[in-house]
Amino acid sequence: MIKKLVAEFIGTFWLVLGGCGSAVLAAAFPDVGIGLLGVSFAFGLTVVTMAYAIGHISGCHLNPAVTVGLWSGGRFPANEIAPYIIFQVLGAMFGAFILYIIASGQAGFDLAGGLASNGYGDHSPGGYSMLSGFLTEFIMTFMFLIVILGVTHKLASPSMAGLAIGLALVLIHLISIPVTNTSVNPARSTGPAVIVGDWAMAQLWLFWVAPILGAMAAGVVYKWLSPDD
Repeated sequence: MIKKLVAEFIGTFWLVLGGCGSAVLAAAFPDVGIGLLGVSFAFGLTVVTMAYAIGHISGCHLNPAVTVGLWSGGRFPANEIAPYIIFQVLGAMFGAFILYIIASGQAGFDLAGGLASNGYGDHSPGGYSMLSGFLTEFIMTFMFLIVILGVTHKLASPSMAGLAIGLALVLIHLISIPVTNTSVNPARSTGPAVIVGDWAMAQLWLFWVAPILGAMAAGVVYKWLSPDD
């Protein structure tokens, strides 16, 4: 079990450092910034690389919503939910801390930029409301879990699962970065929020509640769609 938990820590650390790091360090870098497209692919690539690196150890959840969704779909034991989530959150916090140390080495760095935190209202990249943010996070997480449950089904091709899941996350970011900066992952939201504090912590509830509810709904729906799993 400890190896599974350490794998989840490392994987979620990589997701936050790679995904949020691309947004903070590279998205708007002068002349060669990667933009929203690049950030979307960065998040997807963290999942693809970890899926093949640690998928055989822990299942490569990297996300409390994924863990809960897999449980809801009958794929994960209830007694392992809490340890997985704890280590995912710790990994995300460590990733955000390392990112903060790196980013603060640049003259003029200001934590008020949010460190790629998720938000709604005044803290939504596009100024979207709390309702828009909640609906977006619910639906995007729902669809993310439908993909995950589908490509990891016993009748699916296991060699392609990591790539399909990573590309699904790319698509999710392409759709929803303007709305909430894209979470679909409570751990990913918690890491930067703990460093930023203030508004990021005040709005963090949405990025736990909406993804968890969306994931649970997807688990129930997919279990009904494919009861022979």
